[in-house]
Amino acid sequence: MKPANFLFILSDQHSRDALGCYGHPVVQTPNLDRLAQRGTRFDSASTNCPICVPERASLATGRYVHQIRYWDNAYPYDGRVPSWHHRLREQGFQIDSIGKLHFSGPGNDHGFTDEIEPLHVVEGVGDILGCIRDDAPIRKKRSGITDAGPGESTYLQYDRRNADHACQWLDSHRGDERPWALFLSFVCPHPPYISPVAYYQRYAAADLPFPPQWRQADWPRHAAVDYFRTFFDFDPQFSEEEIRNMMAAYLGACTYLDAQIGRVLDQLDALGLTDETRVIYSSDHGEHRGARGIYGKFTMYEESAGIPFIAAGPGVPAGNVVGTPVSLVDIFPTAVEAVGATLTDEDADLPGSSIWTMASEPDRDRTVFGEYHAVGSRRGIYMLRDRRHKYVHYVDDSPQLFDLEEDPDELCDLSDGNTGLIDAFESQLRRLLDPDEVDALARRDQAAMIKSFGGREAVLGRGSFDNSPVPGESPAFRKH
Repeated sequence: MKPANFLFILSDQHSRDALGCYGHPVVQTPNLDRLAQRGTRFDSASTNCPICVPERASLATGRYVHQIRYWDNAYPYDGRVPSWHHRLREQGFQIDSIGKLHFSGPGNDHGFTDEIEPLHVVEGVGDILGCIRDDAPIRKKRSGITDAGPGESTYLQYDRRNADHACQWLDSHRGDERPWALFLSFVCPHPPYISPVAYYQRYAAADLPFPPQWRQADWPRHAAVDYFRTFFDFDPQFSEEEIRNMMAAYLGACTYLDAQIGRVLDQLDALGLTDETRVIYSSDHGEHRGARGIYGKFTMYEESAGIPFIAAGPGVPAGNVVGTPVSLVDIFPTAVEAVGATLTDEDADLPGSSIWTMASEPDRDRTVFGEYHAVGSRRGIYMLRDRRHKYVHYVDDSPQLFDLEEDPDELCDLSDGNTGLIDAFESQLRRLLDPDEVDALARRDQAAMIKSFGGREAVLGRGSFDNSPVPGESPAFRKH
């Protein structure tokens, strides 16, 4: 593959089905749809951890959460494990970031040549309260849904600045002789569920499709899923009008995000860089929007673990759709190959593969992996997903099995009566890791983290915050 510039655009909490090119009948995402038309859309892409901080550490390093031990939102990436940013910079490539990183902060080297207005974790440590997994205090999230609607937020303002910075950056690097890489990371449509009035009004009166199993009578009964609803105070069900209002705000934020991305893609065109720049758009995880009675991410259902993944640029087939499963650990080798850098011996055991070949070859079976050891879970959760099936392993709870081909909404758990398939998936999982040992390791590390901050009562006293503040904004702690 001939080296080219690499523009990696990441959003936060953008569910795969909230884009027009992925089939949503109402949402307007014309710029991302246009990117998909001139490139390749991956229909089976997954996060490796459905919560921000550990996923972004996994994305940076190309390794699974259990391999690098960045377990939850109190374990921000600090540069101690090499990233693809380090690889590019070591080999003389310009690799800058703009926007949300959710890393440890300016005291550590994350591998970039420059970080432009980065959003890092609170106080360099993040959400320590999330390390409490046993008898954890309930996170009261109901107001986030009931307060949804039109308005302004610091996140909306921040993403306008991120697009501004990106357009300025492209202009300043249009004459570079060597391929460059830019990691452009937006924070929308992450909550708060607020969108500009004009975008909200596009959806407030629209006939919006509701997500799977949103009615309380249809909620799937599984101990771990029930606990998520209880832990975040989502039980009882919100009213239909409250859910509709929240969805209108969320979709408005998706369209607003699309508009900011469109500004950047238009700048590529205006500068004559489109034909020499490979672009990937994805998100760190999805958003439930009330599916299964849950709001936010956290689970291995497709609305949370499934992500958009679109690639375009030189050498990428146009108007193409790929069913081969991919995940965010694939970004490390993908970024290295895109600009013409090389992997090192240290990278030989990376679990991911470059997507550029997969974009051009026939669909094939491939298994991707995800895990969760963070807030709202008492024990570890693991996912294996191939082209047809998804297996979810819960430590000390019953597994789930879904046929995504016959049941894309995951309404029918097939774990009863499919012992052979369950056993095959569990054997595959245990070849990758010991789920009980990894769960115990995560909990030991989290207990040590709590102790290092003065113990349980001190961590409870520090409290929690709903959303990480943008640069210059103070976190709003809630005591427990």
